[in-house]
Amino acid sequence: MIPKIHPSFKLNGRKLDYNGVMTVAYSYVKEGEEWEKEVGDFLLNWLDDFEVMTVFTSGSTGSPRQYKLNKQHMIHSAQMTGQHFELGPGTEALCCLPLSYIAGKMMMVRALMLGWEIDLVKPSSKPLKKADKRYDFTAMTPLQVTKSLKNIHKTRTVLIGGAAVREQLINDLQHKHTRAYHSYGMTETASHVAIKELYPDLEGQYTAIGDVTFHKDDRDCLVINAASLGKENLVTNDIVDLVNERQFRILGRIDDVINSGGIKIHPDQVEQKLAAHITQRFFITGMNDEDLGEKVVLIVEGKESKYNDSFNHLDTYEVPREVYFVDVFEETHTKKVDKRSTLERLFRK
Repeated sequence: MIPKIHPSFKLNGRKLDYNGVMTVAYSYVKEGEEWEKEVGDFLLNWLDDFEVMTVFTSGSTGSPRQYKLNKQHMIHSAQMTGQHFELGPGTEALCCLPLSYIAGKMMMVRALMLGWEIDLVKPSSKPLKKADKRYDFTAMTPLQVTKSLKNIHKTRTVLIGGAAVREQLINDLQHKHTRAYHSYGMTETASHVAIKELYPDLEGQYTAIGDVTFHKDDRDCLVINAASLGKENLVTNDIVDLVNERQFRILGRIDDVINSGGIKIHPDQVEQKLAAHITQRFFITGMNDEDLGEKVVLIVEGKESKYNDSFNHLDTYEVPREVYFVDVFEETHTKKVDKRSTLERLFRK
């Protein structure tokens, strides 16, 4: 299967057909910087005659692993996004994510299939800083958005994904004249399957896009059904409050739940409460405790500080029993905090 390129597709201002895209791809691979070579590799793989494309998971819940996605399913995902946000031919988009992972790949798939006019920039923490126009659509990580607040008006719509969005960032997005959304998805679903609006309306739940529906398993974990993406009963480890078959709220991950004295504590919820009070990067985890079974522990990046006042608004059972400081957190390939590696280094004695 060789996907067709939409006749309105433009890359960095140039209208390109199949031959033009192939020429650019070879040029990137041969002469480009490392991030451009990733672009070139993707384009060559996308336009080959294989039905599937090999992608890598982000590694946020373990080591990155290979996964094969059907190209037709990726096209369906692109179409679902275009329909949901009403982004048709001529949409001006910025791709500032690495094409080594699914989020960046899908930005290119949307552009190629939907006829977008897409600009590529080297992935960085401030991708909008040098932008000289206002884009219709941009996908960014929470860190990129945080570092780009002064320039966020340069995109009409920003789709934030790849990590949790803290309350402080949601507050910072108010009155920035940019519609902001948070996405829920994974490599296996070819990017997002649900969207939550952050601004101008702040929604409390994620809503499915396209033909996607949800249910829960006996652990209260989300199960995804998306026929157009080739996924039926895809079981996740995300504990949810299911509003209906199209909407849900995330409570946390089942593999992160801390059972402290018989009370189940979701680290994500504790982190949300602490986010407005701790400026450094941090995370909540559980450690073995002789009396409680597990105890809540706070891990903070940077120099030691006092955080007792930050705990005043926590429920008694949520208050960290210990606080540890790490000079620099370990990170995954996609710059997410690698909690496992950080903890292993912290307690390797």
